Amino acid sequence: MSLHQNSGRWRLGLALSLLTVFLWGILPIALAVTLQALDVYTVIWFRFLVSFILLGAYLGMRGELPKLRQWRSQTWKLLAIATIMLGANYFFFMQGLALTSPANAEVLIQLATLLLGFGGLVIFHERYTLSQWLGVGVLICGYLIFFRDQITNLITAHSTYIFGSGLVIVGAAVWAIYALAQKQLLQSLSSPNIMMMIYGGAALLFTPLAKQETILKLNNLQLGMLIFCALNTLIAYGAFAESLEHWEASRVSAVLTLAPIVTLIAVELVVIFTPGLIPAENITMTGMIGAVLVVAGSMAIALGKKAQ
Repeated sequence: MSLHQNSGRWRLGLALSLLTVFLWGILPIALAVTLQALDVYTVIWFRFLVSFILLGAYLGMRGELPKLRQWRSQTWKLLAIATIMLGANYFFFMQGLALTSPANAEVLIQLATLLLGFGGLVIFHERYTLSQWLGVGVLICGYLIFFRDQITNLITAHSTYIFGSGLVIVGAAVWAIYALAQKQLLQSLSSPNIMMMIYGGAALLFTPLAKQETILKLNNLQLGMLIFCALNTLIAYGAFAESLEHWEASRVSAVLTLAPIVTLIAVELVVIFTPGLIPAENITMTGMIGAVLVVAGSMAIALGKKAQ
């Protein structure tokens, strides 16, 4: 089986990856607010449905809807895997988020980007240079330092907190499988076509579980956060899917590891300007040193010269 080859437009791939980082970084805060009023299934269903409708309408106006009759059986299999895995990722991540905190959930979900990077090395035969492997080491050390307090909490916290963290880790594993299937699908389909089909399929999966009537009971803030979560899904995953078209999966994954830092900064800003909306996160000087190492390691991987 031939494998997908990226376009080589690495600057565009980097820009799209950074956009994804920003949107994913602030997403846990909006989800935490939304989960105060809605159940997990309804939130997931709404996000996928809105994304499917908006993207389908856009592609329809441009005459770029997928031509299903031209698809091969291998395409359908990969699409099914990607749909199920992304739906599972949403479920496990949001269940874990409901039991932990935005920062903790965003920290643990970053295991997905590391798994994606190693998957790119193994499956797509991407290669790291020595400097990039050193970047991996710096990044891992940065995470160990930056999240030392969170790791300590996982050992001593209540059982529900530990269980929620375990769910997020499972979500990270299934997301990596989704992302690798998504990259291979790019060999035969455009990223918008892939995402539209995944959104539609996932919306169908969660329709029997959603409680649509509860959306009508939301206040303005909660409804606004729910709509933002849906638009975040559409834009962030569109940017992520397109970044895989132009850049190696291993390098995209390196940039995505910056999302927890965005989350922690966003949490601090929310606490300052809207106190009481979400709990504050404590960042020590040790944590700041770890954050610098994470950034340095990520950039070393993402911007290092391609191995020959």
